[in-house]
Amino acid sequence: MTNSTKIYGQVVAAVAGEDYVKATKYISEKLTIKATRRKKSKKQTEIVVTIGKPNYAERKLIKLCKKAGEKFPIKKIQLKFKKGK
Repeated sequence: MTNSTKIYGQVVAAVAGEDYVKATKYISEKLTIKATRRKKSKKQTEIVVTIGKPNYAERKLIKLCKKAGEKFPIKKIQLKFKKGK
């Protein structure tokens, strides 16, 4: 298993559960891997994986991490809970 496949698996596994909606892994300042869970019905779950440049909120977090002295890639996957939790 390659390193990128391992990262994809970690990000998708993070959102496969019921508590999280979005998981983001910061590879570098210019590259992120995101997995977002979208529920269609009780029986069907859709997970969208996005690889590319960070959006506005992610760039803001990168700036804060650099200011705090965090090195890239950021080791922990950033998780977002669903609303109401």
